[in-house]
Amino acid sequence: MELELAILDWIQLHLRCGFLDWLMPFISSLSNHGEIWILLAAVLLLRRQRAYGLSAACALALDLITCNIFLKPLIGRIRPFTLRPDLFLLVSPPGDASFPSGHTAAAFAAVFALKTAGSSLWRPALALAAVTAFSRLYLYVHWPTDIIGGILLGAAVGWAGAKLAKILLKNQKQA
Repeated sequence: MELELAILDWIQLHLRCGFLDWLMPFISSLSNHGEIWILLAAVLLLRRQRAYGLSAACALALDLITCNIFLKPLIGRIRPFTLRPDLFLLVSPPGDASFPSGHTAAAFAAVFALKTAGSSLWRPALALAAVTAFSRLYLYVHWPTDIIGGILLGAAVGWAGAKLAKILLKNQKQA
């Protein structure tokens, strides 16, 4: 925990500025409930890119179950701002546990679902996912290992979501 606090404190000491104090809460808010990723999946489904949209949707559903319903309550890790409330920048504190980062897991679930399904949209999605993950560190709401855990979980459920979507689409064609 000391190393993780040192990383978070380094970010605060060397990167904190007025512009990022405005930008990082905005970036983070795009994924407060997975909104941007759900919107992406819905747009892809509506634009007749069903394989990509369904892959992202399945990945996000798997993420919700594994991250928010199972892992967060099971692990129950405290958030870093509880140790340093003076560094907290959000309007209201998150009410759930810290590990793994749900924002990060959802973002990387979408990235890996798109990549596995063969969409080139995974590249811009990766850029937003990386900035989202960093925003959670900048805002002092997640430990670095929460972010790593979110990336790994997102990768796993993203891959699984794309594979599940492929099976569902194949079964639909056969029916």
